[in-house]
Amino acid sequence: MGHDRLDSATTMIALPVPLIVALLLVFLFVRSVLFEKTTPLLGALLLACAVQSVVVSIVHYYGVTELRLVQPITASVIPALAWVAFLEGGVHQRFQRSDIWHLAAPIVMAGVVTIAPMLIDALLGGLFVGYGLAILLVLHRQRNELAHTRLASGPVPALIWRVIAIALIISAASDALISATLQLGARDAPGIILSIFSSLALLAIGFLALSPAIALAQDDDQQGQTEPDTANHDPDIPVAEIMEQLEELVSREKLYLDPDLTLARIARRLGYPLKQVSTAINAVTGENVSRYINKYRIDHACRALDAGENVSNTMLASGFNTKSNFNREFLRITGKTPSQRQQKSSP
Repeated sequence: MGHDRLDSATTMIALPVPLIVALLLVFLFVRSVLFEKTTPLLGALLLACAVQSVVVSIVHYYGVTELRLVQPITASVIPALAWVAFLEGGVHQRFQRSDIWHLAAPIVMAGVVTIAPMLIDALLGGLFVGYGLAILLVLHRQRNELAHTRLASGPVPALIWRVIAIALIISAASDALISATLQLGARDAPGIILSIFSSLALLAIGFLALSPAIALAQDDDQQGQTEPDTANHDPDIPVAEIMEQLEELVSREKLYLDPDLTLARIARRLGYPLKQVSTAINAVTGENVSRYINKYRIDHACRALDAGENVSNTMLASGFNTKSNFNREFLRITGKTPSQRQQKSSP
């Protein structure tokens, strides 16, 4: 009798993995709304992952087959939101009218579900793989430089978006694997695949969307300025001219001390397009924009440490917002850690 009650209680407590993932994502979403400055698009991406996990749980674990046709519609929201959120931080500053077409993906999917259900798997897989590859392609073309994320975050924003893109592709692969196993008659396989691949992919996308590293810098998010139009500039402007103006601006106004500094802000101040500024820095220094600015920051940090300032205050005063990036860049540029530099400077 006691064992029966225990088994019953265990059954009631046991939750499918997708539902556990959904609960975790909902918790993260609520926390982001209450305590963190998550952009609306990234918050919506997190919520979409949570909703999809709930739908998957209801359909595949609780047998509510009436929602089976809703599942691809809610799923189609995720890659479209990921792409638009990526554009906001990596390509252009704010949500633009042209982005609305991407968010029409669930409407298209609803039409396919109604008219041509045999195309659901192909369209859904195409959306996940297509948007995932698009993110990877833009990152490659931009040399992992995102215009509106903080330069102080270093390579982390690009890495996060790369992982999100891969998670989108893995999610599509898991759907294809489910279809294949069903055709082969392996009825238990879909539940295992959903629990492992799909749930982990959704959790990765939702969790990484909350990272402060990919949040928009405050000035880019709140100011109404836009980057210079490439049509207003001669594309043959010498690289040396751009670098001369850049070095003068950075040195004179000490822009490197601002932890919210972005490539977009530098381009606005110079009056050159983003691409030209990035290309000029890479051509002259062989570095990306983040590393170029970090050299100024580390030089400032070295002077502060030599003057007797402690490491934590030096990090913050030099424009860094994370200790890991500060230590990594300090070691890369000077060959020593901040603590080693401080000890050498101590009498």
